[in-house]
Amino acid sequence: MSKSFHVPQISTGQAYAMLGGAALMMTIAMGIRQNLGLFQAPASKELGIAISDFALAVSVQQVAWGLSQPIAGVFADKYGTRWVAVVGSIMYAVGIWLTATAQSALPIVVGAGVLIGIALACTTSGITANIAARVVEPGRRTLAFGIVSAAGSVGTMVTAPIAAYLLNADGWRTAAWSFVIIALAMLPAAWIGSRADRLPNTLSTDRDLTLWGALGEARRHTGYVVMAIAFFVCGLQLVFLTTHLPTYLAQCGMDASYSAVALMLIGGFNILSSWLFGWLGDKYPKRLLLGAIYLLRSVALFLFFIFPPTPLSVVLFGAAMGTLWLGVIPLVNGLVVQIFGLRFLSTLTGIAFLSHQAGSFLGAWGGGYLFDLMGSYDLAWKIGVLIGLLAGTLQLLMNDRPTDRVLAAQAAAA
Repeated sequence: MSKSFHVPQISTGQAYAMLGGAALMMTIAMGIRQNLGLFQAPASKELGIAISDFALAVSVQQVAWGLSQPIAGVFADKYGTRWVAVVGSIMYAVGIWLTATAQSALPIVVGAGVLIGIALACTTSGITANIAARVVEPGRRTLAFGIVSAAGSVGTMVTAPIAAYLLNADGWRTAAWSFVIIALAMLPAAWIGSRADRLPNTLSTDRDLTLWGALGEARRHTGYVVMAIAFFVCGLQLVFLTTHLPTYLAQCGMDASYSAVALMLIGGFNILSSWLFGWLGDKYPKRLLLGAIYLLRSVALFLFFIFPPTPLSVVLFGAAMGTLWLGVIPLVNGLVVQIFGLRFLSTLTGIAFLSHQAGSFLGAWGGGYLFDLMGSYDLAWKIGVLIGLLAGTLQLLMNDRPTDRVLAAQAAAA
């Protein structure tokens, strides 16, 4: 990291510490969340509950995460990230504890569902982007968003083998308790990362800007509206894949191990994707990069589903989708900063993320509904491809011009 990477108010070491805290919090939060499905079969068997009861917790988590993200963003923008992140970290640990000690389905729904869903809103990209944006100088912000976003995929890769080993050696409760201990490390990470709260996040023209004023700007900015709608399609495509790819491959007669290979490749290439598009976003128009991701992802979906899957096509598809997966996060965060500035970054990215989660819910449920109705995924993936192409085209054409308030501040600083 060069000295020009961070804002002049802090040293290089302080920038490392704050970004490291945010990245570690993101790593743990996303890593544990992505691996909760490992507990589904053994927990359901021991407790005598249906698989659908555990799956309900994951569905509730998605909804709770989406609904609480804008609220967490409002609190972070108004009062700072510290207490939002700290309270979220505590809720995360309590949610895992309720799951580890559960004797019925209800504690799992409350813990792994409601509490972890809310905690994710307080500890992942909406909050970590707020921290990174303050720490890094303007010309490198999108890269910083990408680096912190990549931490989520690192967490998945690190926590998965820990959970798998303990599951096989000592059972699912021991593995869940290990997650409780790991989750506690989010507390010091949140505290250190949120030291960025003391750094400025306002422009010279922000003096009279209120929350309602910022929401009004966003509502009137056609580019932001287009970006939020496209983010809905992003969530629909991705969660359709993670939910239904194993069933699709099994229907095609492929061994279950290939589903694991595809998801592992997606996770690994996510790290590259987050960094790559973060780096590119500081050099090229973010709307063009974001539109290209949606278009290329839709082409990859089309090519994969139009032909019978083979071991080679599964590997290539997993690598391609991973490269086109989490790269959207730094670009969306970067566009919000470019258009509206930093003042209500967490709020506005939170609202866009709510759209993403609505798409995620529809991708999981709608894909299953169409499969039950049609006996195949043909119609589901065709819909996903078509709306992905439409979203990508609209994203390419979006208005990414900064608001008059941001332009005035830039002119005054010139």
